[in-house]
Amino acid sequence: MAHSHDHASTDLKGRKLLVSIFLNILITVAQAVGGIISGSLSLLSDALHNFSDVLSLIVSYVADRYSKKDASTSKTFGYKRAEIMAAFINAASLVIVAIYLIYEAVLRFLDPQEIESGIVIWLALLGIIVNGLSVLLLRKDSKDNMNMRSAYLHLFTDMAASVAVLVGGLLMKYYGWFWVDSVLTVLIAAYLLIMGYDLLKSSYRVLMLFTPKEVDPEKINTALSVIPEISNLHHMHIWQLNESETHLEAHVEFKKDITISEFDGISEEIEEILFHKFGINHVTIQPEYNKDDPKDIIVQD
Repeated sequence: MAHSHDHASTDLKGRKLLVSIFLNILITVAQAVGGIISGSLSLLSDALHNFSDVLSLIVSYVADRYSKKDASTSKTFGYKRAEIMAAFINAASLVIVAIYLIYEAVLRFLDPQEIESGIVIWLALLGIIVNGLSVLLLRKDSKDNMNMRSAYLHLFTDMAASVAVLVGGLLMKYYGWFWVDSVLTVLIAAYLLIMGYDLLKSSYRVLMLFTPKEVDPEKINTALSVIPEISNLHHMHIWQLNESETHLEAHVEFKKDITISEFDGISEEIEEILFHKFGINHVTIQPEYNKDDPKDIIVQD
């Protein structure tokens, strides 16, 4: 029953992504045409960001579909890391787009041009509505899924960008401040850069098998030392397969030559401590007794 519920939930997530893709194709085309006609760089930058949204949403959708595939003899983890890859690609695209927008904005600031503000205002309103709907669709799933969070960030920042473009359009219409177009573009790009870089770091840490920030190997060693039979833990590796799976493997030195049945009982105790205190839900232990090997917690393989 739980499995079918999860399957239905992931199917709904995929449908939400598809709807968001079609909505963003609509706004991308409209803003690109409007930006060319009006001469607004901020509107074109919004269109470019929306185009990156379309690409990122497609990547997220494909990753979402692949993540559901079963494991096999050639892919023993299945495609569980597909969504982390998608998050990394989407975050990298945010950073690249942001840098390009800043470059274009500086050029336009040095050579400001008159802009048809009416088109900018109406298309900015359209962008707010379309991206607002997409943000609402993905908001819930973004809280516990890095892939969905990367898509959500693309859409949320684009909604914020459309608000900025609208304000800029009104200032250009009523005050003739055409330089505002370039300033807004830089502000939009700076926000993209900050949000994209943060997500890029998070997904990079997972892909590189770094120890999760909230997990301290020294504290794990201390927590498990309360088990009387354990002498020490060493040769420890801790990593995340994806956002829902944190793995630990380690060598455990025992004080005496225990039996397999005794080891099974101690293993269950280790797993309980690791899960409840550190959120580690996949544990692999190599038992040792009087083995001559390095006893450091972290040993380079």
